[in-house]
Amino acid sequence: MPKPKLCQIIAIVNGRKSAAQKEITRLHHACQKEGVMAGISRVYRPRDEDGESLPPEAKRIQGSARKMLDDAAKVWTDVMDVVLTQDAANRQAGADIVVGGETIAADVPVTNLLYLEKQLTDIQTFIDKIPTLDPAAEWEYDANIGCYRTEPIEQVRTKKIQKPIVLYEATKEHPAQVQLATEDVPVGTWSTTFFSGAIPADEKTAMLDRVRGLQEAVKKAREAANSIEVADAEIGKSLFAYILG
Repeated sequence: MPKPKLCQIIAIVNGRKSAAQKEITRLHHACQKEGVMAGISRVYRPRDEDGESLPPEAKRIQGSARKMLDDAAKVWTDVMDVVLTQDAANRQAGADIVVGGETIAADVPVTNLLYLEKQLTDIQTFIDKIPTLDPAAEWEYDANIGCYRTEPIEQVRTKKIQKPIVLYEATKEHPAQVQLATEDVPVGTWSTTFFSGAIPADEKTAMLDRVRGLQEAVKKAREAANSIEVADAEIGKSLFAYILG
């Protein structure tokens, strides 16, 4: 398949950027909707065989932080690669993006380094808003359902039952005096399991640290780019492989 001409790349870049921004905005808002990543399952078990039966209660999680991160990464990767193709075709000077001695991307054009500075700011904002797991609960990742869950929590269900209490015993002259008293009697147990599509706080912190490291590296690369010649390359995949760990 023949490679596209520069004019063809230029013709599609703005459209790709606009479409990518709309999709990232949608994902950005979707991950912040209240309760979208929270799920629950409650199963009632009567204490006695002939006890009252109650239907189970459940709410499935509507979104997954990991899925949203992956979707956003795909959108950003596509537009980053298109922009890089355009910039590299201009034969601009470039430099390597190096973090801690590791080359994340080689020979990046100076114009693309400027573009990446803006993108990394947006990525930082996006990740910063990704929900994290409630630290008050013990979470375990369940690969079968693709989210985190807690161990079931048992909670006794009681029912108010009236029982007669003898105030005064019966005598030859007077009948017994009886009064009804209300008593809470255990009748069953709720078993509650919580689900979450959020991510651990330490994973989010690590991602943000890597983004900040990339931001510094991109700025340094931009300063050194004027004396370095570059060739066409993909960049989005390697950036997100690093950010998402």
